[in-house]
Amino acid sequence: MKLKTLLLTLCLAGTATFAQKVKYAKEDIKKMETYLFNEGFNTPSPKKTSTIVLKDGSSHKGFCGKIETKKGQIYEVSLKDSITKKNEVFNADQINEMYVYPTNAEKIAKVGKYMGNIRNFGTKKLTKNTAGGRIHFVNQTVSLKNKKDDKEFLMQLINPDFSDIISVYHDPRAKETGGFSMMGSPQLGGGVIKSYYVKKGDKVMWLHKDDFEDNYDFLFGDNAEFMKKYPKNSVEWDYLSFLINEYTAMSNG
Repeated sequence: MKLKTLLLTLCLAGTATFAQKVKYAKEDIKKMETYLFNEGFNTPSPKKTSTIVLKDGSSHKGFCGKIETKKGQIYEVSLKDSITKKNEVFNADQINEMYVYPTNAEKIAKVGKYMGNIRNFGTKKLTKNTAGGRIHFVNQTVSLKNKKDDKEFLMQLINPDFSDIISVYHDPRAKETGGFSMMGSPQLGGGVIKSYYVKKGDKVMWLHKDDFEDNYDFLFGDNAEFMKKYPKNSVEWDYLSFLINEYTAMSNG
């Protein structure tokens, strides 16, 4: 009898969980699939003036001639001072933040990639690939892919307009989901970035698509209203930028 009672309880619990799944209208899904993060760039332009702000508060302007990276992340920057023409080298642990411009070559490559995937036309804005604005890098102490020793790197913030609670940083080595293409035609589907670095509170983590559900409560669980509207059994990894933007708006009232 106890076994039957237990099985019945588990069955009811499963039914209740299933019943909590939210079904969204097509218009809502389209909105949730819209990519709100800034485009990730990996190469600063050596032809435009970059700005480095050190931890001591001093500001340095010049041309970013050389950078050193580890697993794609910047940890050392060489800057040619725009006034003295003197070359200076800064380690990431000296720098608080940095502002640079993307190279034209990388922007052109991004546009080509955008045009090569039909999915992008409905989820991304082309201007995110062609924008000439400054790219914001921030010093963060992270464990690369949650496996390496903690180290300070300069990481590109890709949600500057809604980073109040959750900051998202570009993963230069992120892979994308695969799609389908026939005889050189634009790709159908795929093209979804699989990983980012995410900071909430004092915790910075490498967040991969496969670990999204396991970390959903950490990201959004402190907002009951949000969790009710967007339970984790009803959303997809593809919606991440929308979810973080919505969570931020709801949390800030």
